[in-house]
Amino acid sequence: MKQLDEEKIKYILSKLDKLEYGCIVITVHDSDITQIDITEKKRFPLVKNRKLEAKK
Repeated sequence: MKQLDEEKIKYILSKLDKLEYGCIVITVHDSDITQIDITEKKRFPLVKNRKLEAKK
């Protein structure tokens, strides 16, 4: 495996390890990884029986 490929794989794995919710999109052109997009989502727990006050 080429050194550059190892760097890309290590980068992807490190981001994947830190990602709790979201997605990683890997773009490949001519069998080479050319781009990595990471979308992270933050989830908040639902709070029931909470009244929302209207803005005045």
